[in-house]
Amino acid sequence: MDFSLSEEQEMLRKSAREFLEQECSKKFVREMEQDEKGYSAELWNKMAELGWMGLIFPEEYDGMGNDMLSLTILLEEMGRALLPGPFVPTVVYCGLPLLHYGTEEQKKSLLLPIAQGKLIMTLAVTEPETQFGETNVITKAIQNGDNYAINGLKLFVPDAHIADWFLCLSTDDKGESLFLINAESQGIQCNLLKTMASDKQCEVILDNVVVPAAGILGEPGKGREIVQKIGELAALANCALILGGLEYALEAAVSYAKQRVQFERPIGSFQAIQHKCADMLTDIDGARFLIYEAAWRLSQNLPATKEISMAKAWTSDASRRVCLEAVRVHGGIGISVDHDMQLYFRRAKAMELAWGNGDFHRNVVAMNIGL
Repeated sequence: MDFSLSEEQEMLRKSAREFLEQECSKKFVREMEQDEKGYSAELWNKMAELGWMGLIFPEEYDGMGNDMLSLTILLEEMGRALLPGPFVPTVVYCGLPLLHYGTEEQKKSLLLPIAQGKLIMTLAVTEPETQFGETNVITKAIQNGDNYAINGLKLFVPDAHIADWFLCLSTDDKGESLFLINAESQGIQCNLLKTMASDKQCEVILDNVVVPAAGILGEPGKGREIVQKIGELAALANCALILGGLEYALEAAVSYAKQRVQFERPIGSFQAIQHKCADMLTDIDGARFLIYEAAWRLSQNLPATKEISMAKAWTSDASRRVCLEAVRVHGGIGISVDHDMQLYFRRAKAMELAWGNGDFHRNVVAMNIGL
């Protein structure tokens, strides 16, 4: 079997790694954790010039017309570099749903500037009284003529404080719908939350926010179905980010094991350390196979719900095992704030839980095989 990437995909990986090694140092990552915005507009513009924001969108919307596997490769490199910023919320959580469900007017007004790097979007779904996968939505959208008034509270909305537009799930007279909300609308308040990964997630309060009826994405009352599709894409994107981080963690552990001397020999010469690293590589290669298979199926327009959940279940569990073993190989220094390993450990833990943990996705796989 040939699992090799195309020449174009290999070039994408190589160029992305070289760019991020130059532009996204660990010093920069630490600075963005402390920065209120959490991203660099200068770096964002450079990424746009490379065509990354439009990588997966058609050329008619200023995109490059690539597929989900190519986007997965790019996300893997972003995860390796711990790239901060709103790329995934903008492109994956909102851009792809716009492409698949948006009207031509919505695509031209929002998707085109996304591909050009001129617009940031985010998804507002989670609420205080719900857990991931639950269907009850308290946020309400009440129709008044040609407009809706939206009231509610959303939690863990990524990069909401810097977003230009929101994609918000609300209940209305037809069920649950996804509304496109301009961030400059009256009645929106964003408050940054303190998180383990120091990523920029927000509480968003919506107080009589007026949205035109034309601002509904997709068919009215079908928002839940769209969110389920978004959840699959988001889970796969998170897998790719985790994978890149785990690859770096293994490389760092192996390098340290070769250098660290104990009992007059490198610790990498001890079987216990060797087996830890071997288990880490097994976990990582298993994750890569499942992730690439799911991304390939999406690229071929094949059903991939089961494959995505298999990838997320394995990768979520692997992230916990690999990062923990990488810390153990480093010893006490691995949990030091001054060491890079804690950056990967915290980020991997947050992404392990995001868009469903291993148990959630094992349930999805079980249902897909008839159990």
